[in-house]
Amino acid sequence: MSIRHGLLALLERGPRYGSQLRTEFESRTGSTWPLNVGQVYTTLSRLERDGLIVQDGADDAGHDLYAITDEGGTELRSWFETPVDRTSPPRDELAIKLAMAVGAPGVDIRDVIQSQRHHTLKAMQDYTRLKAQALADVPANRDEVAWLLVVEQLIFQAEAEARWLDHCESRLVRLAEAAATEPSAEPGPAATRGPARALADRTRSQR
Repeated sequence: MSIRHGLLALLERGPRYGSQLRTEFESRTGSTWPLNVGQVYTTLSRLERDGLIVQDGADDAGHDLYAITDEGGTELRSWFETPVDRTSPPRDELAIKLAMAVGAPGVDIRDVIQSQRHHTLKAMQDYTRLKAQALADVPANRDEVAWLLVVEQLIFQAEAEARWLDHCESRLVRLAEAAATEPSAEPGPAATRGPARALADRTRSQR
């Protein structure tokens, strides 16, 4: 998530102070990715260091205001125009967990998948309720429209994760069935015979 560019986008609407930026950021995203004031001011300091914003006096309450510079506007336009890079995806804890669970001694990967599926479907139901609430009235301003886009992205993401979990379970079942029909391997610990063979052994033992 680019807090840096999110703050620049808010500052393009006019000078803001730190806690005001935090409030507006969370309002725009429905508090999906909450910020603390420390994060905001650390980011503002870096933006100022890079010449993308400047301090612009103070408001009547004495809050230090920040304004976007021409360089900041150029940086923001470049961010909007450049696709988000998907060639170097961030680490995904669930994918790592399932990868490590395959063939792990004492771990039934089917239980891991089923537990995650239950959690993912529950989250999807919660997001769907939030969407229904947001659509109960026609979105009245840009913050409500922005939040609707965010919650719909969360729904699509949860749907995709649920489908992927179904696919993982189906693939593991096929691998286990294929391994069960292979000729017997050399004696030794399950871990030395490969994840498919180990999964097949556990599958047979649980029948």
